[in-house]
Formats: sequence, structure tokens, C-alpha cells
Amino acid sequence: MTRARIALVAPSLEIPGGQGIQAHALAEGLRRDGEDVAFVPIDPGFPRGMRWLRRRRYARTVVNEALYLASLRRLRGVDVTHVFSASYWSFLLAPVPAMAAGRRWGRRVVLHYHSGEADDHLARWGRLVHPGLRLADEIVVPSEYLRRVFARHGYAARVIPNVVDTSSFRFRPRRSPQPRFLSTRNFEPYYRVENTLEAFALLKRRFPGATLALAGHGRLEGRLRQRAGALGVDGVQFRGRVDSREMPRLCDESDIFLNSSVLDNQPVSILEAFAAGLPVVSTSTGDIGRMLRDGETGLLVPPDDPGAMAAAATEILDHPHRALQMAQRARREAERHSWSAVRAAWAEVYSAGTAVVRRAG
Repeated sequence: MTRARIALVAPSLEIPGGQGIQAHALAEGLRRDGEDVAFVPIDPGFPRGMRWLRRRRYARTVVNEALYLASLRRLRGVDVTHVFSASYWSFLLAPVPAMAAGRRWGRRVVLHYHSGEADDHLARWGRLVHPGLRLADEIVVPSEYLRRVFARHGYAARVIPNVVDTSSFRFRPRRSPQPRFLSTRNFEPYYRVENTLEAFALLKRRFPGATLALAGHGRLEGRLRQRAGALGVDGVQFRGRVDSREMPRLCDESDIFLNSSVLDNQPVSILEAFAAGLPVVSTSTGDIGRMLRDGETGLLVPPDDPGAMAAAATEILDHPHRALQMAQRARREAERHSWSAVRAAWAEVYSAGTAVVRRAG
């Protein structure tokens, strides 16, 4: 491929979310191709005698940052510093120091930005964000949606889609789908898992034996458990945090995937559902409307409309042949996100010799 020494600076799998999954998928693909890859986690392990600090909110941030900054010495021995990034404070605490270290040692710096909050981040945090962005030789985003966001703020960005390991997911044709619903979004406000619960309560009226598996965790878990109890429906299963290696099994056990997010980009969870043959019902926020074309690779519903989600899920159960056709097309969409489909694009990024990051004014 490139035969460059590459450092991936990203969350470990201990931090739930798509960034860690993407970083490890990319590392595995690169290593299979014979590349020299170092993984530098933004959440390094605490020494044994300090692990209790993980339970202290501010103390853990201070200790984590100290350990993380010390670990950036590893970037001195690489050719490319590939930095994964979200928004707001996490951008300042993790990507900026890594990019600054890469620049200091004369390495090529690639910023890999994932957050659906990019527009708000760039608009409201401009004075803090723009100096950091200028440290990157290149900005890579997973979707055309994010490319347009960066363009509006004066930056060029290259689109390379998120990666999903399709070989890990068994495509199971649901010729007679059952009302076994799955949501794998974390319990944060912008994922609106409460709307998924509301839709499920409506579906239970038509399908009394229906089940809903909620795989995730987050600050709204207590509120969601209370809401599930208040709705008075059985069949809601809080699965907690599910290891990425267990996701293929969880998808295989389910028949329909539900997503209610109102702020998003290109969710790996939907790509995994595509790979497993799960018909998907989702809102169209971020890049979802491009990857999930209504009536072709799934069904789109308006945001904050549990009734529309319940109706779309009912349509899948009532028309299994059409649902299977959508799932088959969705699997082909997932294949466009396999490592073999993106490896050449990453080789070009790593081997490029000139900076492309620009900002007008």
C-alpha cells in the first residue's frame, strides 16, 4: 500500500461509539495489508494504583490528559499522524495536542473528523477551533454532508466513507420478519431513544409479542428506564453496553433496526444493520438520507415522530417481500463501505506530499 509508518490517535474500544470502532477497523485493514501501524489511545490505561480515579469526574480528566500527553512521544517515530476527532472540548483535549506534536516533529498530519455536530462546533467555537484545524495537512470526513459543512466554513475536506467489516456479519434474509426490534444507539439526547420507545409502545398494540433490544448506555439511561416503565409495555430489553465483537450476534437475533436520531453523520450502527440484512427504519439526519434511500435501502421517517416510525415498521412486517428487497440492496450499500472499497483512498491520503487544508480569510 504505502509502506509508511502510521500512528492512529483515537478512542479505544473502552469508549463506546463509532470512532473507536472505525479506528480499530482501519488499523486491522492496514495491518492485513502489511502496514506498520501504531495505535495511540486518547484514553490510556491508568496505573493500577490510580484506577479508582476513573470514578471521579474531574480528576479522571486531569490524569487522563497527563498520561495521554506523555504518550504522544510515540508520534516521533512515525511518518503519518492520523488523528480521529469529534467536537467541542474533546477536540481541544485530544486531536489538537496530537496534531501539534505531529507538526512539531515534521510528520504528515491527517485530521479524521466524524462528528455530526461539526456545523455548530465550527460556528460557535471558531476562535478555539480554527488554529487547530490549520495544523492538519489534510481533513478527511466520512460523508458528503460533512464535506459541505467544512466547505461552508472555508475548509477543503476529502470524503472517505466509514468502514464496516461485512465479513463479520452474516446476511440473514428475513423472508418472514418477526417484530423483534433493535436499537444500538447510546442513551444521549441527540439519539432520541425515547422516541424509539414510544414507537415500540404503539407497535405493541398491533404485535403483542414484540420485543425491543436497546444496546447502549449513557446519561439518559435512568430516564429511559422510567419511561419504559411508564409506558406499561413488556418486551423492552436494556442490553447495556455491547462489545463490538458481539454486535453481529445481536443483529442476527433481531429482525428490524430502528433509529430516531436528530443529529448524526454516517452511523456505523446503520451500516452494520445493512451488513446483517436488517431492514432499517430511520430519520434522515446528517448523511443518513444519502446512505438510506427511502424505499430502496430502508424507510425514512420524520424526526420526533414515533407514530411515523411505528407505521414504517408495520409496513416492513406487512410486506416482507419488499422489505427483503430493500435489505438486499442495503447489503450492497454496505459492501461499498468495506475495507477493499476504501483502501486505495487511504493510501492516497497517506502518501500525499502537500497540504490541502485551506481557509478563506
